[in-house]
Amino acid sequence: MQCPSCGHDDDKVVDSRSSEGGRVIRRRRECLACGRRYTTYERLEEALRMTVVKKDGSRVPYEREKLILGLQRACYKRPVSELRIRQIVEATEEEVFRRYEKEVPARFIGDLVCGHLRGVDKVAYIRFASVYRNFQDVGEFINEASEVKDTPVIGPDQHGLFEKDG
Repeated sequence: MQCPSCGHDDDKVVDSRSSEGGRVIRRRRECLACGRRYTTYERLEEALRMTVVKKDGSRVPYEREKLILGLQRACYKRPVSELRIRQIVEATEEEVFRRYEKEVPARFIGDLVCGHLRGVDKVAYIRFASVYRNFQDVGEFINEASEVKDTPVIGPDQHGLFEKDG
């Protein structure tokens, strides 16, 4: 492993831990040349060979980063931490890998993410759902927003989000 700071390829592993339900190994490393510490993650390649079946029937490889990017866009300027986004992705992947072996419908992934977001941040949920569900008009968007406004959220940072003033 090359040090990201100095490029030297001699390091020692300081700590190793299993994460993401045992599918990932997190290693804390220290460069023997410059002394800087950095973290690496090892994932099973086979687990990531999942194929996503889109609604038009086309098949594409599953890409974790694409899911993270979609969540980051939905949560832009919302009180949802990067850690929470990663937790949503991990919970989604765990369920996908538990239920499917080779191919997973895109709808299943989208429904899982929507379910997690709905309980975390209503605005982020509406943003994600509007892209994922491809609302055709403002009426569909308003119906979805009306339906979600009365459901409770998990986090305390959403207090009073849809309440009217005064």
